[in-house]
This record gives sequence, structure tokens and C-alpha cells, in this order.
Amino acid sequence: MDTEAQPTERDRSSRPSDSEETSDPGGPEERSRFALVSRVSAWVPGGRITLTLLTCLLFLLLLSTFVLRPFQIPSGSMEPGLRIGDRVLVNKLAYRFDARPQRGDIVVFDGTGYFGHADYIKRVVGVGADRVVCCDKEGRIQVNGRPVDESGFLYPGDSPSTVPFDVVVPDGTLFVLGDHRGDSSDSRDHLGSPGGGMIPVGDVIGRADWIVWPFGHATRLQRPDAYARVPAPAAGRAGAHG
Repeated sequence: MDTEAQPTERDRSSRPSDSEETSDPGGPEERSRFALVSRVSAWVPGGRITLTLLTCLLFLLLLSTFVLRPFQIPSGSMEPGLRIGDRVLVNKLAYRFDARPQRGDIVVFDGTGYFGHADYIKRVVGVGADRVVCCDKEGRIQVNGRPVDESGFLYPGDSPSTVPFDVVVPDGTLFVLGDHRGDSSDSRDHLGSPGGGMIPVGDVIGRADWIVWPFGHATRLQRPDAYARVPAPAAGRAGAHG
């Protein structure tokens, strides 16, 4: 009697084959999203390419509506820093969440009822309760009694203003000027108009932060240091006169 144990062959059916080793790449939610995209792509003419383009357009629309807005410089009123045809990005969130325009900011605002039926771009020279005077004995604009050195951005050869004025900026408004004073219609030209040439803060669309076109002129727009030395307005100052 042969008592030697016979070798037994392991059941090959119990060994997992490589072809059977598969894993689920995603959960039920991912599969549902994929199926939804596939159905929408099949319905949209052009398929996924058209859907991708529509998604990009929607993103750009939301970005332009709530965050950034492109603005093309229409005139030479802000030269030499901003030239005709330059395109700037306007930060529409700059003055949200209780933030307010500051002296030296370049802002885009709706001039309807104040300057004209259009959007304008100017530099903020005075904010609420500031006293803005032109000019001192050396021909400089004064804000709250402090002369402002505008040589870093004023158009070469321009004087700070050929129109004398002495105004106190009402709360909630701005006194704005173009950097090219000889080619700018700004607060000086509307002192006798409704609103006294002041721009309500609520009509400010946003702050111009970047020049993005042409590429050779692209740069970030910084607030000049000249305004950092302007003191706070006197307490209780209100109204306007000129």
C-alpha cells in the first residue's frame, strides 16, 4: 500500500487573476456627476468643448460682475500714469466690508448726475471732512493744512490747479482730480453744480489696481506716499464751501 502523500494541486480558481483585480475609481457621487456631465454634453451642440467654453464664460461673467472689472482709459485726464487706450483692472471688492476710499487712490465711479452719463477715473484728493485748498504760496494743494507734493504723478508742466478753491468735503463723498490737470474735467469744474463736484462713495465702482494692457506698460498702481503725511481732519468739520 502506497502510503506516501500525494501532492495536491491548489485550486486555481481561488487565486485572483490580475484581470479581476479592479477598483472603483470613485464613489456614487462622483459617478453621478460624471453621468450628469455626460448627459449635458450630449444635449449641448458641440459636446464637451461647448460646455467647457460656456463654463469659462460664466466664470468670467461672475468675476466681472462681483470681483474685477476691466476699464479702458478714454482720455488723457490721468496722464502720465494712465494713457489713452490703457486697460486697467478695477477691484470691485476694495471698498466692501466697511473699507473706504483713501487719499491717493485711483477710483472708477459712475458720474451720472454729477459729471455726466458715463464712468470716470480720477484720483481721490479729499475724503469726508477733509479741507482741500488750492493753492498755498508755493502753488501746492493743501489737505487739512498739509501741502501735498504731487510731483510724482502730476503731468509734467501742469500746475496743481489754475482754479482756486477752498472746500470741505462732506461726509460720505470724495473730492477727485485728474493727474493731467490741464486736460481733466473733475471736482474743480463742478463746484457750482449739484453735489458741489463731490462724488458719493456709493457711486464708486472700485479701485484701479493694475494696468494690464499694453503689456509693456503693465504695472501695479500704488497709492503715492505724499498722502501718508496728511493729518486727520479737524473734529466736527462738515459741509462744503468754496
